[in-house]
Amino acid sequence: MSAPAPPRRVRIGIDTGGTFTDVVAVDEETGATTTTKTPSTPADPADGFLAGVTKVLALLDLPGSAVTAVSHGTTVATNQLLQGELDRIGFITTEGYESVLEIARQSVPDGYGNSYFWVKPPRIVPADLVRAVGGRLDHRGAEVRPFSHEDAVAAAHFFRDAGVTTIGVCLLHSYADDGHEQAMLEVLRAEHPDAVVSISSQVLREYREYERSVTTLVDAAVKPKVGAYVTSIRRRLDSLAPGVPFYVMKSNGGVLSAEEVVHQPITTMLSGPAAGALGAALIASAAGFDRILTCDGGGTSTDVTVVVDGEPSLTTEGTVGSYPSKIPMIDVVTVGAGGGSVAWLSPEGTLKVGPRSAGADPGPICYGTGGTEPTVTDAHVVLGRIPPHLLGGEIPLSVPLATAGLEALGAQLGLSLERAATGILEISAWNQANALRQVTVARGLDVRDFTLTTFGGSGSLLACRLMDVLGLPRTLVPPNPGNVSAFGLLTVDVRNDYVQTVVARHADLDLALLTTVVGDLEGQARRALDGEGFAPGEQRMQRTADLRYVGQAFEVRVPVAAGDLDRAAVEDVATAFHAAHRQLYGYDFATDPRQAVEWVNLRVSGIGPIRRPDLVQLEPGDGDVSRARTGSRPVFFDAWADTPVYWRPHLAPGDVVTGPAVIEEFGSTVPVHPGFAAAVDGFGNLLLTRTETRPEESA
Repeated sequence: MSAPAPPRRVRIGIDTGGTFTDVVAVDEETGATTTTKTPSTPADPADGFLAGVTKVLALLDLPGSAVTAVSHGTTVATNQLLQGELDRIGFITTEGYESVLEIARQSVPDGYGNSYFWVKPPRIVPADLVRAVGGRLDHRGAEVRPFSHEDAVAAAHFFRDAGVTTIGVCLLHSYADDGHEQAMLEVLRAEHPDAVVSISSQVLREYREYERSVTTLVDAAVKPKVGAYVTSIRRRLDSLAPGVPFYVMKSNGGVLSAEEVVHQPITTMLSGPAAGALGAALIASAAGFDRILTCDGGGTSTDVTVVVDGEPSLTTEGTVGSYPSKIPMIDVVTVGAGGGSVAWLSPEGTLKVGPRSAGADPGPICYGTGGTEPTVTDAHVVLGRIPPHLLGGEIPLSVPLATAGLEALGAQLGLSLERAATGILEISAWNQANALRQVTVARGLDVRDFTLTTFGGSGSLLACRLMDVLGLPRTLVPPNPGNVSAFGLLTVDVRNDYVQTVVARHADLDLALLTTVVGDLEGQARRALDGEGFAPGEQRMQRTADLRYVGQAFEVRVPVAAGDLDRAAVEDVATAFHAAHRQLYGYDFATDPRQAVEWVNLRVSGIGPIRRPDLVQLEPGDGDVSRARTGSRPVFFDAWADTPVYWRPHLAPGDVVTGPAVIEEFGSTVPVHPGFAAAVDGFGNLLLTRTETRPEESA
């Protein structure tokens, strides 16, 4: 009698988007993946999350006990800020610095849009909810004036009596010593115990008072909602898979246990986009491409980033809406160009697309669920570029409803149905192209040196047009592109970042102090990883430093090697800084003794590795793509033509589909324009390339 088969074990990644919640389950023994989608539930995203877990387990015919871990990418914090859904927040700062939020920075948005005037956005905390406390530290953390306990009690009583239960605390130079902020926290706990409090020395231990203040206030603002959301999922997940490890994606490209995310909610700001960039990086690297542009198209927006040598670029200069956020995050640029982006007429009578989105509710007109404004999805379905349904038929789309909406818009513009629809798609493509230029051309990179990698439910719909607009050599479309972000959640490690400002000129470095600071940061990282269950031998420490030339207002981050921080080690860091500065800006002062180098911040990232899923190579096919053909339908590219339609799961490595054609699968569609071809590689990726020279290239 044969032994019983071992129980199957799966890890699940779930990415909640504006329209759909994407789910990927990976079998830990075979590496096989199972993907699905379910509509997002904006009123309570936890409902869509649990529906996704239940759905994928039903597809696999597995109980909840088979789940070994769940990783989640969420937009709860981001949406709360972008939609302005902020409760009243209190701000406590050092006496004399009450106006730090009003003063802010003098920089204004590039170009001012279409207006001659720009007005600063409303402060995250109005002036009447700012309170100051006496006491003062200098930039090295030495006490200049003692902390005023009396002022602290008065501030706590003011917010308690005013019913303000969310408070951010940022006291001057607390990055150097957190004593005054800890004293303020203890007063708030004693005098206003119902308050949710964030203090800057726990959120961002880095200098620049305005950015540190706003980052701390953003953390406080989203803490109640993120905490309630994660706690709700944890409780409901336990009913399906008791005690299963539950991780939440962070903006820095790592995950963190849900229990810890409750205390660091700001770290989830770009949760979903970060996972997508990492998933795409792994897929493209396996396919042989190490310089890629990721284009993650969803229902409400498109997120783009640059990946070099398999690693997305990181930044601490990001923003969420109008709020600067200094936390480490993958350098993502977001544009309001998704499938649900609304087409509208400006007061001047010109056609615009986005950034407003129909979202999941009411959705595009073709959903038939109450939407009344034409969207990008409506344009695609009217032109035949997507089928009259989504998710393999689960969500029917009404072509007549979309046609009526677009005809009404076209009548206002004096355009035919086809021209109105193609106009919407052209504007959406240029919006995406401009975002891709922002992360390349605007940063000194040649966009033509990169392979575009498109994913997300709508990310590949405009791939051919983007190749023409930007002169890109090829586009890679992974299998199940609508689920790449969910897949990416299963490829990332547990990661925590720690920073300490230590401003000093390179020639005057106190090596003992640097060694102490790095040791303290690594100690914090190790304690956090211990709490996450990683044995000391599994833990990895990654060191970096922010350097600049004296007088500059910006820094360049460079790696710091493991080992002793002796004179040779810091000289290596300075050499790396000169090289990085030259690469970024085209010049350096390595040989100019008059231009001194200055160290600003030391950083340590503590990493707990998680096993990545294996990408499985597929058996080659016979080259006969007719096996995947499901029929044809009229599709409009430059004109209406009966166009072959292929079912992607039936394509095999070595197959080539020549445009015009449409390649469909469960969660997404790839229109292959005339003059293009899609070849299937060994991992099942589609590689889009031109088969004809563009007119502007032959001119």
